[in-house]
Parts: sequence; structure tokens; C-alpha cells
Amino acid sequence: GRYDAFFLDQFGVVHDGTHAYPGAAAAVDALAGLGKPVLFVTNSGRPAAFNEARLARLGIARSSYLACVTSGDVAIRLCEDGAIPLPQDRRIRCLTLSSPGDTNLSDRLGCTSVEAADATDLVVIAGSQADHIAMTEYEERMRPAASRGVPCICTNPDRQMLTPQGLVPAAGAIADRYTALGGVVTFVGKPYSEIYAAAHALIATVQRPRILCIGDSIDHDMAGAAAFGAAKALVRTGILAETNESAIASRVSEKGVTIEHHLACLRW
Repeated sequence: GRYDAFFLDQFGVVHDGTHAYPGAAAAVDALAGLGKPVLFVTNSGRPAAFNEARLARLGIARSSYLACVTSGDVAIRLCEDGAIPLPQDRRIRCLTLSSPGDTNLSDRLGCTSVEAADATDLVVIAGSQADHIAMTEYEERMRPAASRGVPCICTNPDRQMLTPQGLVPAAGAIADRYTALGGVVTFVGKPYSEIYAAAHALIATVQRPRILCIGDSIDHDMAGAAAFGAAKALVRTGILAETNESAIASRVSEKGVTIEHHLACLRW
């Protein structure tokens, strides 16, 4: 009875992008069975519907959670509200770096998609193909935009992602390279406050300390939950699966967060 709501990460907590973790779907159902709201709060540049479909394919029933709050959807709202300033005097040309075929933010904002960084007004970094595109190649692709001061929005601040080949640099790591090239990046998603505010707005009567945030990333899930004022549960699946206890303890100490619960995996 300590908690009145649950914010769940998806990648590394309930699935690895391809398969659900054993027992995870049953755990989500069990949390929902408590009669308390369960929300997925996820660093995904894609919309809620895309993520809900993936969760359904992996056995997570839509009826078991209240909402899927994605960093991509939050970024759209921030752009539409003017919180992220965009050029207003013309149709924006947008270069998107993401997984194949994903121009979600560009399309929803009515931008013209372009491929060349020397002919863009906005760079969106929503995903990574660093499992087969070298980071140096990303740098060369982005350099003309960064050198011109073209604004960048990163809709997935994760620095690492799970692939069948192991951990590779994620969208946030690519955005860090854009910063290193002299560009300015606006990050949307965990650990930043806007995504937590969007999720909390759906359960506004629940006090923050009564929300348990469950995730596999110290830098994103745990640090973000701490700044938001919620309780935290760190799951040792996902990006920490191969990390030893002392390294985890050291990183937790560096981030200055107190983690209330440590879980080997999400099981009921």
C-alpha cells in the first residue's frame, strides 16, 4: 500500500525490443489488478499508438495500463505550445536521424523532410542505427547543420540501447556528438521534467512520493524520478544486465540518488 501509481519504463524493463522478459506481462497485469494506475513513461521518439501496438505484440494488454506517455508525443506538444521555438516564417525543412522510416515528429509538425544537413532548418534525433552506422559517420552527416547553428531536438535522451549485438550508442549519444560539434540540442524525455509532468497530469491527484517509477537506467529513470520527487525501483535487466554491483553503486553515488528498491527483474 505504499504506492498509488506506477510509472514503468518499457525497454529493459518489460522487453528488450524484440521479446518480453519472462513474467513481465503478468507483473504489469498484477499491478493493474491492484486498482492503481499504471503508465508507461518511455523515451521513444514515436507516438503512443506505435508503442502501444508493440507492447500488445509482446503480450502487454492495453487494458492493463492507463496510458503510454512518450517523449516523442511530449516533444510535439512542446513545439506546438511554443516551449521549443521553431522558425515561424516558412515551412521548416527537417533532417531526421532515427530508425528507418521514422519521420514522425517532422511529419506531425508539417515539416518538409530533407536528407542534407546543409539544407535543413531543424535536426531531429529520434533514434539510432549505431549498430551498423559508425558514430563518426553520424558526426560527418550532422557537421554542416551544427556549424550553421541549426537547432536540434532529441526526442530520446537514452545514451545506450539494447540490440541483438549488445549495447550500442542510442539517440542521446548521437545528440551529444551534435553538441560537441557546436550545435545546441533540446532534450525531451527522461530524465528531464516535461515527460514526468505530462504523465503526472493524467493522475494529478496522486502525490509524487506515492508514485513508484520502475526503470533500468540510473542516469535516466532513477535520476529523472528523483528530480520529479517519486520513489524509484531499479531493475537489473536491460542496460545493467552485465554491470557488476560495485559499478552500479558507484554510478548511483555519482548521480546522488537514493533508490528505494532493487529488483532482479520485473516479476510478480
